[in-house]
Amino acid sequence: MLKKIKNIFKEAQIKRKGEFCSAIIVAAGKGTRMQSAKNKQFIDILDKPVLAYTLEAFDDCSVIDEIIIVTRQEDIMLCKEIVDISELNKVSKIIVGGGERQDSVYNGLKEISTEATIVAVHDGARPLILPEHIEEAVEAAIENGAAAVGVRVKDTIKLVDDNNNIVNTLDRSKLWAVQTPQVFRKELLMEAYQRAIEENIQATDDCMLVEQTGKRVKMVEGSYENIKITTPEDIFLAEAIIDGRVPDEEDFE
Repeated sequence: MLKKIKNIFKEAQIKRKGEFCSAIIVAAGKGTRMQSAKNKQFIDILDKPVLAYTLEAFDDCSVIDEIIIVTRQEDIMLCKEIVDISELNKVSKIIVGGGERQDSVYNGLKEISTEATIVAVHDGARPLILPEHIEEAVEAAIENGAAAVGVRVKDTIKLVDDNNNIVNTLDRSKLWAVQTPQVFRKELLMEAYQRAIEENIQATDDCMLVEQTGKRVKMVEGSYENIKITTPEDIFLAEAIIDGRVPDEEDFE
């Protein structure tokens, strides 16, 4: 009950600021490293598709106003089935992605609501994101213009040359592993994508495109559990994480 009250209060705070947050869920990947013919977003974890967990987290998040799913043409019906079975309320569109992740996100950007002021981009294959971390990232983006969920690096990181010889040991205290969601003011993300198109810039994530404009991105500490499902081993890890999560106190009401 306490958590529910906090969520209502946080939603009211965001709405008073006149913000509308659209979430773009990128689910257009393939199962190459998963060694599966099936898109990894539709592989089951404990009898439920990966994408269902992801969508439920955003649907349950108080500060998310709409969800756009970007997927492959052949997977649109599968996405519709997940939305119907999961009884999701915030999915407004399911659209076709592009050849690369960057193209898919841009396709989603063009389809968000005209009311949107904030855009959260998230990998469909990160099913263990928690609603509270989504909220924290949205709040940080409202205050700073750009924010990304991530975790501090635990290992010592070595920089190597082309022959795999160590040339430097990086300062671990300043290193983060970035995750998603990555959240931005709509106009800032649009500007970054339009610049990327004009200058043929390719990036591995949305933060990199925004960084190219000179804008700083605020890191928001998330969870090491927010893994990306990429290889078969990740399925077993995700199952263990889900099994180990303590039920919310609301489940006992």
